[in-house]
Order: sequence, then C-alpha cells, then structure tokens
Amino acid sequence: MSDVREQRPTAEEELLTLRQLVQVQRELEEQINRVFAPEDEALRYALQASAEAGLPHINISPIEGKLLQFLALACRARTILEIGTLGGYSGLWLARALPADGRLITLELNPHHASVARRVFEHAGVSDRVEIRLGRALELLPALVSEGAGPFDLIFIDADKAPYPRYLDWALQLSRPGSIIVADNCLRDGRFFREPLDEVSAGIFEYCQRITTDPRLFSLALNIDSGYRDGLTVTLVREV
Repeated sequence: MSDVREQRPTAEEELLTLRQLVQVQRELEEQINRVFAPEDEALRYALQASAEAGLPHINISPIEGKLLQFLALACRARTILEIGTLGGYSGLWLARALPADGRLITLELNPHHASVARRVFEHAGVSDRVEIRLGRALELLPALVSEGAGPFDLIFIDADKAPYPRYLDWALQLSRPGSIIVADNCLRDGRFFREPLDEVSAGIFEYCQRITTDPRLFSLALNIDSGYRDGLTVTLVREV
C-alpha cells in the first residue's frame, strides 16, 4: 500500500483563502444591506451630517438599523429609550417605527453630537417624537426612574462599553415583562467571550454573562456587522 500523505496548504495559500473569505463576507454584507436595508435620503443625510461635523465613524450598520426598526414594530413600541445618541442615525431608524404619539428618549454626553442629532431628526421630520437628554447616562438614568418615565417597550444600548452592566441594571428598572433590550458591539471577533483583558472587554463580558444566565431574561447574539465579526445582543425581559 502506498504511503499517501495529505498535502497541507502553504502559509501563502491559507492567507489567500482567508482574504477570499473576507471578500465574500464583505460582498454578502453589502448585498444584504442594499436589498434589505436601503438607505433613503434622510438616512444618507444623517451619515453625511455626522461626517461633516467630524463625529467618529462608529454608526450601526444599515441592517442593524433595520433590525432595530423591525423589533420596535414587532413589539408595537410606543416608548423607546436609547443610551448613546451619537449623530442620530440609529435614533432615526427607531423613531420611524413609532406611532405619531410615540416617544423616543435618547441620552447623549457630547453637546456637539446632540446638536448634529437634532438637525438629523428635524430634517427627517421626526423631531416631534424625539427628546434628546444631555449628560452622563449613569446620571440621567436614575432621573428617568425617579420621574416614572418607564417602562419602555424597547431599550437600545450603544454607549461606552465598560458600564454596560450598570446600564443593564437601570434598563431592567425601566422595563416591563415583554420589553426588549438591545446592546451593540457585544461580539468583536469573539473577544468578549474570553476572559477580559481590559475594562472595556470586562464590561461586555459581564453584560453577556448576565443576560445569558439571569432566568428573568431570554437572549441571543447576532453577528451582523463588520463582516460578521461584530454585532449585537437581543434580550427579552420575561420578569422584572
């Protein structure tokens, strides 16, 4: 019997295969965004306004925006809370899912970011249902609880990552059974599933641990951003 050994690919061949895979993933992501989450003039204006104002290029992807809108429509949301406004791109997706008498409260630390978001909401014709609150989220959230602003039907968390567990604490206080909590940037190449090495990854690691082990919550993760290397978690609140 002849000694036939499997020929392993060279390092150059493996690198080429990896590059081809990345290219396929990028093309697929672009096609999904184009077909399932096309951006109209108002959404393109939101991105342009952020870019011209020098805001960081960290907006959610179009398909993530469509998912947020889908979830808001599916749960017939009338009240939505967003932690982290940036330039209003994600808020616009959410506001468009609300009925005429619905309400989106969005929290933003940076006054410059908030001013861009106001222009975006006004341009899109949704400013009548959006309230931007300026300040640190961990100071604004207790105020929302104190004034009885909740419960919110949907809560979207997309701010600094280290405090994600504390945002979850307040989100639960502002929820009801049936509320949906969505958090962005919870995957990042799987780094947040391993033991954390810094404050940022520690925050996301603890957040993911809690939403998957708390019996009051029912959660999943979706890798639908950055070439499927990042994404968000979706949590249904069963009990509060």
